[in-house]
Amino acid sequence: MAVNVETLEKLERRITLMLAATEINSEVENRLKKLSKTVKADGFRPGKVPMSVVAQRYGNSVQYDVMNDKLGEAFSSAANEAQLRVAGAPRISQKDESPAGQMAFEAVFEVYPEIKLGDLTAAEVERISSEVTDEAIDKTVEILRKQRRNFAQRAAADVAAEGDRVTIDFEGKIDGEPFEGGKAEAFQFLIGEGQMLEAFEKAVRGMKAGESKTFPLAFPDSYHGKDVAGKEADFLVTVKKIEAQHLPDVNEAFAKSLGIANASVEALRADIKKNLEREVKFRVLARNKGAVMDALVASAELDVPNSLVENESERMIANAREDMKKRGIKDADKAPIPADIFKPQAERRVRLGLVVAELVRSNNLQAKPEQLQAHIEEMAQSYEKPADVMRWYLGDRQRMSEVEAVVIENNVTDFVLAQARISDKSLPFDELMATAN
Repeated sequence: MAVNVETLEKLERRITLMLAATEINSEVENRLKKLSKTVKADGFRPGKVPMSVVAQRYGNSVQYDVMNDKLGEAFSSAANEAQLRVAGAPRISQKDESPAGQMAFEAVFEVYPEIKLGDLTAAEVERISSEVTDEAIDKTVEILRKQRRNFAQRAAADVAAEGDRVTIDFEGKIDGEPFEGGKAEAFQFLIGEGQMLEAFEKAVRGMKAGESKTFPLAFPDSYHGKDVAGKEADFLVTVKKIEAQHLPDVNEAFAKSLGIANASVEALRADIKKNLEREVKFRVLARNKGAVMDALVASAELDVPNSLVENESERMIANAREDMKKRGIKDADKAPIPADIFKPQAERRVRLGLVVAELVRSNNLQAKPEQLQAHIEEMAQSYEKPADVMRWYLGDRQRMSEVEAVVIENNVTDFVLAQARISDKSLPFDELMATAN
């Protein structure tokens, strides 16, 4: 019998499902009989509980399970017969009137949309590039030196200067009243490294150990502490200790301490360059991939199934709660998180996923085995034991599916860049590294 599919609105469809009452009753009876062989009840031996007792205790739940199973089978059969690609779960409700001996249900659901991919040759994409310069290598060397620096206490007559580590006691007051976070003892910071507000650092520069000073400090309007942002405080600071920092020389010993095989400065710089180039490559790829995805979303035409957006929003809320748990937030499971917060992002993700899937299908951009292998090898090179990392990926289906998704996105990026109207832009290394992936 042909399935009658009604179009309600855009992607929304409706079909009627019919279940025979005798078939339902028969299945309920069979399941109760099977259940009676294992169910336990006071006053009866196992397997000897009367059917009337089993039916009274479990009849409703068994009836519910049978109805769900039969409706699922009926809906799946009807959708397959009508050749429908169902998006999300259907909403099924029983109709008020049914033919004799039948139970009629109404299933309302959405289908996947028809996707019209835009003309990629007309799409405009900015493609960035970046290079690892000697200056970038020098900065990295300085970071490594600072990670291995040590400190020595200055003489009593010395004053705090740029680069020194100072240990201080301080207390701040606003309108004569202390405020939260405005007091600390034996607090350490490095002058000139931006750990404190510039006005605070300026006040401490030139002070000696044992010296105290009171000074005003205006908190910026954009200060992260909202209670004090835009306000002026008076601080009393006492310098307890001043230490000069000593950075290791860049020599063979320094290279050796970093695990460089032949312990030469040249080998150290080459190793740094290799690591930076790998990081630059991934960041450039991420930026270009984002530009390509924006172009795909902008050029494609499709209706987005609301059910998929709701599912994605729920998944994002679940992830947010999990993140809150990891950060130790109490009762994260009960925290009110309105779905509307994630809806725009969820809709874009669904839209992009549908467009990418269609582009992959229509242009055979699936990940090839050799691409998966090459991608894992490249990622593994940034670890101390690449072979172990490769086994870690190859031995887990979930991790491999994540790698496959990345490779497919890379294929899509290359495909679009080969067709779109490209404007190339060289990005300075520092600017690239300052932006999030």
